[in-house]
Amino acid sequence: MNDDEGCSASEQWSGAGERPTLKTIAFMTGLGVTTVSRALKDAPDISQETKERVRLVASQIGYYPNRAGVRLRTGKTNVISLILNLSEELMGLTTHIVYGISEILANTSYHLIVTPYSADRDPMTPVRYILDTGSADGVILSSTEPDDARIRLLTERNLPFVTHGRTDMGIAHPFHDFDNDSYAYEAVRRLTANGRKRIAILEPMPRYTYHRHMRSGFARGLRDFGAEAAPFSDVYLDNSMNQIHKAALELFSGKGRVDGFIAGSSAGAVAIASAAEALGLKIGEDLDMVSKQPADLLRYMHPGIMTVNEDIRLAGRELAKAVLGRIEGVPPERLQSISMPDGSLVYPG
Repeated sequence: MNDDEGCSASEQWSGAGERPTLKTIAFMTGLGVTTVSRALKDAPDISQETKERVRLVASQIGYYPNRAGVRLRTGKTNVISLILNLSEELMGLTTHIVYGISEILANTSYHLIVTPYSADRDPMTPVRYILDTGSADGVILSSTEPDDARIRLLTERNLPFVTHGRTDMGIAHPFHDFDNDSYAYEAVRRLTANGRKRIAILEPMPRYTYHRHMRSGFARGLRDFGAEAAPFSDVYLDNSMNQIHKAALELFSGKGRVDGFIAGSSAGAVAIASAAEALGLKIGEDLDMVSKQPADLLRYMHPGIMTVNEDIRLAGRELAKAVLGRIEGVPPERLQSISMPDGSLVYPG
C-alpha cells in the first residue's frame, strides 16, 4: 500500500496532521510566498489566472488563514457574525439567509459565524460578547425592534453592522427589509377580490418593528376594501406550529365566521390550513388564504393558498453586501434596501 493512500491532500503536502500554510501553496504552485499571499487577498497587481490557480490549490489542500495570526498582523478577525433569533428557524428562514450571506462572503476573506439566541433570552448578550471579545469585524442582526438597544450600543461602539429589518429610533444604519405594509395591504385586496369579508391575520409579535408595518397595511386594506378583522391575537409567528394549529382550531370553531386569512410565514400557513381541513373546511372554497413564503413550497403542499415570495436568499446577499460596505466605510444611508412583494428592490438612500 502506498504511504499516501487514504491521506488528504493537505497531509500529503504538509506532513500528516500538519496544517497547510502559505509555504505549502507556494511549493505546489511554484510561486513565492508573497505572491501567494497577495493572490489570496485579491491584490489588483496579481493576474486573474494566478489568483485562480492559487485558490484552486488552497481549496484542494484545505488551506484557511490562521485567524489568530491575521488578527495580530491586521487587527481584524475576518469574521462576520450573524446574530439570529431562533424563532426565524421555526419560520424556515435560517437556511436561506445563511446561503445568501455565504454567496457574497465566498469571494472575500471573511467567514460567517452564526450566533443564535432564543426569544426568552436577553438579545443584548451576544452583542455584548462580540464587543467585549472583539470576535467579529461586522455583525448582522435580525428581529429588529422600533427602539433597539443593540443598535444603539453597536453605533456607540462603532462596530460595523447591518439589520434585517428597520427601526424608528432616528439612527441612520444599514438595513435590508421586506415591505410588510404593502404585503398585508395587497393580501387584503386579493382576499376581498374573492368576496372575503371577515379576515384574520397571523402576524409578528408586537415588540418587533415589522409588526407595526404589517398591522398598518392590514388596517389600511380593511378600510379601503370594506372588510373587517377577525380576532386572532393569542398566537404570533414566533409560536410553534402546534400552538398556531390549536389557536386556528378554536377560531374556526367559534361563532364568528372567518372566510379569509393572512399568514406571515409558510409554516404558519401550513398550521392554519391543517386546522381548517381538520374541521372539514376547504382552502379556496370555504375560505381563502394569502401567505408569505421563502421558497416555492406551498404550491405543492397546499395549492389553494395564494402566495407572495419573500426572497430570503436575496435578503442574505443584500445584508452581506451592506455589512462589507460598512466595514469599508460606506455611509449607512447608501446601504439600505427594501424588497417589495412584486420582487423588486428599492434603495431608500
